[in-house]
Amino acid sequence: MSSQQSEGAVQQATASTEQSPIQYLAPRILGDQAVFWEAAKAGRFLIKRCKACGKAHWFPRALCPFCMGETDWEEASGMGEIYTYSITRKARPQPFVIAYVTLDEGPKMMTNIVDCDPASVRIGQRVRLVFKATEGDGPPVPMFRPVEV
Repeated sequence: MSSQQSEGAVQQATASTEQSPIQYLAPRILGDQAVFWEAAKAGRFLIKRCKACGKAHWFPRALCPFCMGETDWEEASGMGEIYTYSITRKARPQPFVIAYVTLDEGPKMMTNIVDCDPASVRIGQRVRLVFKATEGDGPPVPMFRPVEV
């Protein structure tokens, strides 16, 4: 391999490992989800809680998945703990972490762990909500980042 070819290979490898900002797709807003996405635009994270059995749940829906009772919106703390996770290395130019986070209010939520080195993520790690901007004028999507110790 010539020195020019070698230099080109190094430049190409460097370019492929640089992390660029991820462009998140805007969610489709359907029916009664509009309340959730409007709150997200205002920086508020909402979950649903059953009026009958009192259990909180995620994904927000009109009827409780535990007892089929009616539900109300409530603001959640935005705090939780990583229940399990996986690092995906091939789907994008840089690795990303997809995880189930147990919210302090009880429900488990599938989400991304962001703003950290994927190798530093651990089961049981405390995380805090962060909203990430989406394409166009779409509402931000809820994700989590590790709590600083």
